[in-house]
Amino acid sequence: MPKYNYIAKTLQGESSSGTLEAKNEHQLARILRREGCILISAESEESKKEKRKFAISISFLRRISLTEKIMFVRNLGVMIAAGVPLPRGLEILTKQSKNKKLQKIILDVKEEITKGKSFSDSLSKYSNIFSELLVSMVKVGEETGTMEDVLKVVVRQMEKEHEIKSKIKGAMVYPTVILLAMVCVGILMLILVVPKLSQVFTDLGVELPMTTKLVISLGTFLKGFWYTLPLAIIFLMVSFRMILKTKTGKLIFDTFILKIPVFSSIIKKSNSAHTVRTLSSLIAAGVPIVRSLEIVSNSLGNVNYKKAILQASEKVRKGDKLAEVLKGHEDIYPSLIIQMIEVGEETGETANILEKLADFFEEEVANATKNLSAVIEPVLMLIIGAVVGFFAISMVQPIYSLMGTL
Repeated sequence: MPKYNYIAKTLQGESSSGTLEAKNEHQLARILRREGCILISAESEESKKEKRKFAISISFLRRISLTEKIMFVRNLGVMIAAGVPLPRGLEILTKQSKNKKLQKIILDVKEEITKGKSFSDSLSKYSNIFSELLVSMVKVGEETGTMEDVLKVVVRQMEKEHEIKSKIKGAMVYPTVILLAMVCVGILMLILVVPKLSQVFTDLGVELPMTTKLVISLGTFLKGFWYTLPLAIIFLMVSFRMILKTKTGKLIFDTFILKIPVFSSIIKKSNSAHTVRTLSSLIAAGVPIVRSLEIVSNSLGNVNYKKAILQASEKVRKGDKLAEVLKGHEDIYPSLIIQMIEVGEETGETANILEKLADFFEEEVANATKNLSAVIEPVLMLIIGAVVGFFAISMVQPIYSLMGTL
């Protein structure tokens, strides 16, 4: 049954609030009436969660970046190290932040702590903003009294994540600009040049090949209905995002990018680096291995990696060794990771070995992204050459046919 947060009044006029389980608001009102209270207002916890998710989803322009989260955690760690009380530290960070949304969240977390709630529980209220890794590490810091050290580990983890994402995005700038330029030039040619050539061919009565008819039809359509192009792009982008939100769509896309020759290596190395880095941080902080694997699974973006680690956590819970379990996923995790985890389990140095392994794979990602532009450039040249060649042949072929009839 759903839980309801309610506000009621007693027969004496005193206010009362709390949480109760009920099938619906009518049953909740009957339960309160039996206790001598009148229901004033009620809201289910599911409804609150949905509202919170909706509020976050529509606040795209006020999105909290990873850089802002890093600054928040780092500065909080500095204040705790300096002996500043947690509520006071959060209040100072509210004034420092320029993001209005983050300010509201920090203030709410501070109020929750002032009411007696733990810091980790207050952060978990905003699971769409703060990762499960951060919440779990903060909980460890609260239990062990090592909040300063735990926050340092979290900051390092977030910085490494930001570094990898920045390198991958940076490597994608060049091919993206080239493709966009090619598409824009192609559209301008279709709208401005092709219709004029089409009129010339019509006046001369030239028999047009199928490829030329196709190009002319596309150019004529774009000239008359150019305004449908941005609408079509927006529709495709929205449809793509909606498909990715479905389990099947996400699985197909994540599996597909693992098959692309150039990108699959980077995807595998970056996910491997994230897995071993996060697992190392959690184990070093004293989080049990099964719980650590669950957190790692939730922090991974690719569905195939999520499934692999979640299955590993279930088998490790039953007594299997992590290295043995991962041997069934050598298609996505390199054998080096499995071998080093096996060594770590035998020596009891799993956290240290995984940390060094994370450094290695992060360096591999850096090298792969450096070479990405050099690898993609000839592929782009081939694509551009093929498109230009198709366009040129389609437009020039009728001219040669006309010259042959003279």
